[in-house]
Amino acid sequence: MPIAQLYILEGRTDEQKETLIHEVSEAMSRSLDAPIERVRVIITEMPKNHFGIGGESASKLKR
Repeated sequence: MPIAQLYILEGRTDEQKETLIHEVSEAMSRSLDAPIERVRVIITEMPKNHFGIGGESASKLKR
């Protein structure tokens, strides 16, 4: 059973997360020749102040 664990910053909509789950599942199924029913996707959302980019909290960076 293939499992993908994804870490993303908070702020995405439920629709965006559904799309992410669908597209990652499709890609894993296709590339691993695994039935899509067996693919699992875990999304972990992090607060922006829990993730650093270039020595700064992501909450301080402009988009």
